[in-house]
Amino acid sequence: MRRVLVVGISGAGKTTMARVLAARLDLPFHEMDSLKFTGPGWAADPAFRDRVAEIAAGPRWVFDSFGYPEVRDLVWTHADTVVWLDYPRSVVMPRIVRRSLRRTVLRERIFGGNVETVSSWFRADHPVRWAWSQHAARRAEIERRSLDRRFAPLRVVRLVTPRSARDWLRATG
Repeated sequence: MRRVLVVGISGAGKTTMARVLAARLDLPFHEMDSLKFTGPGWAADPAFRDRVAEIAAGPRWVFDSFGYPEVRDLVWTHADTVVWLDYPRSVVMPRIVRRSLRRTVLRERIFGGNVETVSSWFRADHPVRWAWSQHAARRAEIERRSLDRRFAPLRVVRLVTPRSARDWLRATG
């Protein structure tokens, strides 16, 4: 494992897994959201695609993302391993609700200094709403991509419970 994508729905624990895995394998970790959102008002970095392309072309990395549409094929093509946190809604939803509540109440600054606000909870793209509405579609898309010959040879590690993820991680590195 030298070029690793950690994928799953929002709230699955991609960033946590990717950070731990990167440290364990001594690979550079890259947080996709931090690369994309670099300014206030959720402003996207105009050089986002170029920055991700440069990292993906490198010999060693871990990304914590399925990939935004403009870079998705790029990172999947360069990856040698996909670690898929394929958890059910019953696991993901409490996590994403707790995370978003904490970020909202504490006004935690994330990605380019942005914060989650109470009003953002009413938007369709809020992480809680998005995780609920896109859970099945994201699962189907990851499964389709994991079997797609365009991305071969690609090792896919599908972890379906937090316990299986902890056990796999313990045995890795």
